[in-house]
Amino acid sequence: MMSGIISYGAYVPLRRLGPGTRGWNLPVEKAVANWDEDSLTMAVAAAEDCLKGIDRRKINGLYFASTTPPYREKLAATTAAWAADLSPEILTVDIGDSLRAGTIALRLACDSVAAGSANQILVTASDVRLGQPRSGYDFGLGDGAAAFLIGNTDLIATLEGTYSLADELLDVWRAERARYVRTWEDRFVYEEGYLKILPEAVQKFLAGYNLSVKDIDKVVFSAPDARRHREMVARLGLQPSQVQSPFFDKLGDTGCAFSLMLLVAALEESSPGQRILVASYGDGADVLLFRVTDRIREIPGRRGVRQHLASKMIMSSIDEYLAFREFAISDPEGPFGASASVIHRERDSIYRLYGVKCRTCGTVQYPPQRVCTRCQSKDNFESFRFADKKGRVFTYTLKYGADIPPFARPMVDTMVDFEGGGRAIFGMTDVDIRQIKIGMEVEMSFRTLGVGGGIHNYFWRCMPSRDSWLTGEVK
Repeated sequence: MMSGIISYGAYVPLRRLGPGTRGWNLPVEKAVANWDEDSLTMAVAAAEDCLKGIDRRKINGLYFASTTPPYREKLAATTAAWAADLSPEILTVDIGDSLRAGTIALRLACDSVAAGSANQILVTASDVRLGQPRSGYDFGLGDGAAAFLIGNTDLIATLEGTYSLADELLDVWRAERARYVRTWEDRFVYEEGYLKILPEAVQKFLAGYNLSVKDIDKVVFSAPDARRHREMVARLGLQPSQVQSPFFDKLGDTGCAFSLMLLVAALEESSPGQRILVASYGDGADVLLFRVTDRIREIPGRRGVRQHLASKMIMSSIDEYLAFREFAISDPEGPFGASASVIHRERDSIYRLYGVKCRTCGTVQYPPQRVCTRCQSKDNFESFRFADKKGRVFTYTLKYGADIPPFARPMVDTMVDFEGGGRAIFGMTDVDIRQIKIGMEVEMSFRTLGVGGGIHNYFWRCMPSRDSWLTGEVK
């Protein structure tokens, strides 16, 4: 049975280190997850981008790929599926421990669909990797996520072939309980690893399918930095027009999400009939070949990689960035954790952001109530999802003593009027408080409220429309 890509999505955090950041002193930018973002929240954001206009109840599984999951023992894929409002009757899988985790998840999903064990699988890949402060990894690692809906009908790109190669090599690793990525000596790492294994995998794939490099329209491949990317282009014998830009000057190396984010970028500018080859490296290599179909023109409305890159907030100083990173590695076993029983009891309203709609008069409310505020009918409601609704600021307050990291204060508590009805209070994120206005448009974003007692406390916040940052200003 045929399998391939039905839809794609991506997510790049709003904040960037770049020219204009005091203490950065580099001509390039890199994407930085906000203090209330992690690999799970970014995966949910990419999934929301991917699933616009998609019937979520037809999805049979969710694969979450990451080397930086929030838990060592708890499925992030299940939480992501709940936040993305998928059916509970699905297979959820976490795939990690390798920079190839994204392409591994993509191939496994395609194989499952081709075998007939699923009709549609959502694949997400997301990473927030940390390098030693002021090291090359600290400068080069970026944060981001990608998502693909894999299926067997209505395909925008069909899978034409795969090849994988396993290679045992200690080149880049992060041990259990370690905070930072580590590596061995550069020459050994690249000559015995990346520059040797990835070309071998690509060449064996092409030979196995009786293809040459000239038969490929666009080549997408991961690389640790811009220099090694250029070397790989030469080793593969590629023409500049065949190479997907790696965005090292705008994004950074986003770990296991990197090659998948570049695949999203390639699809954004692809044409029917084109062949796109995807290659990733990490403890070996994966190669996948897709052919674009005529349906590529039928999925507008995705922000994808390019629109996310075009909307950004430059961080004020390197100290702000370091505060973000220090918060990211803070002790998760500290006190004041959320209540597991409350989270379970309220999981529909917390993760799915379900409110209720009165069946008698149509009034929408959040949080869910037993009695309608308008007609006073009791226990006569249907679920109403707020996560995909836009809203406008009705009023707001600034809380300078809020229980959030000091560098993120003041907290903006916002009363939001939602399209379709409903009014509720949410914290606001990704905002310049000087630009907040009554009536400004906001959208919902899945975030972490902090960690305590080993529990990651997730909830939704509102944020100014991401599109409003395309000009660098909130409209």
